[in-house]
Amino acid sequence: MPFEPGPRVLMYTCGITPYDATHIGHAATFMAYDVLQRRLIDLGHEVRCVRNVTDVDDPLFAKARQLGVHYLDLAAGEEARFERDMEALNALPVYSTPRASSAIPDIRGFIGMVLERGFAYVAGGSVYFDVSQFNSFGSVSHYTREQMIEFARERGGDVDNPNKRDPLDFVLWHPSASDEPSWEAVWGAGRPGWHIECSALALRELGETIDLHGGGSDLIFPHHECERAQSEAATGAPFVKHWMHVAMVFMDGAKMSKSLGNLVFVDALRKEWDPRAIRMAIIQHHYRFEWEWTNDQMPVARERLNVWAGSVGLPESPNLMNEVREHLDNDLDTPSAMTAIDQAIAQGFSAQAAANLLGITL
Repeated sequence: MPFEPGPRVLMYTCGITPYDATHIGHAATFMAYDVLQRRLIDLGHEVRCVRNVTDVDDPLFAKARQLGVHYLDLAAGEEARFERDMEALNALPVYSTPRASSAIPDIRGFIGMVLERGFAYVAGGSVYFDVSQFNSFGSVSHYTREQMIEFARERGGDVDNPNKRDPLDFVLWHPSASDEPSWEAVWGAGRPGWHIECSALALRELGETIDLHGGGSDLIFPHHECERAQSEAATGAPFVKHWMHVAMVFMDGAKMSKSLGNLVFVDALRKEWDPRAIRMAIIQHHYRFEWEWTNDQMPVARERLNVWAGSVGLPESPNLMNEVREHLDNDLDTPSAMTAIDQAIAQGFSAQAAANLLGITL
């Protein structure tokens, strides 16, 4: 289905869990959304992009315990570092960056809606979504039941919890550990589950139905599958018109992940390289396809940036902007857009305006 939004485009992208710095995998997701915003604005749309901050979540609490600091202090510091990285990479400001901790009343109300409509149940002091009541569960990921159980087991789904009626049922609210934040609720004191935060924030910030939603492809299941189910269960309205998932970035043959430690952090790269070259190194890859980060990418990107910058003052190509726009309109094909710029420069034309559409200021 083609993406044909109205004058105002409502977008939601899952943001960071602020317990560590921005790595290249994170940046790839947010740069793809940034280029998309730029093209939509170029087309004359008003864009409202919401990017949440998951400051109530297990990994954040675990890191705060390890460091011996309050989880909100850790979150505030890492969120500030992330924002510095985004500014350095010339990301456009987004419409809002709400924190999960700001939405506890919204989350409690949202869970109440799901319970009232018969899509959830209370057991063992927790509230669980009942996937058996939602017939189209699995339509975002298109995984088999066996695949969904496997991914849920790998990604914190607690599939063996005896309180759940089905291994795929997921938590909306659960009791807090002794050193975790806790809020009162009619079904028992505790804190929200991971998935419910984004649904409540999307509803609060953008309304029942949004034009485009996504994040990294590792969020397809369980996060986005569960988000869609609980949102439509609560409101009865379609949740998302279009999903957009950015493929994973690999290093040393494995997906960049904190557990493996194979990470390249943006703030470390910025100490050595022009942030414009970092942005170029990222968007030279198509958002839809996995790619491998290697150490030779930054010198290559720097040389390309120097060539582009050297074109400033040359005459503008009569065709370049339209070529770049056509590539972006073809599933956000940034690699082809950049190649078109390279070719125009080789023919003696300026890259300045076209580079600016890609978020690279020469």
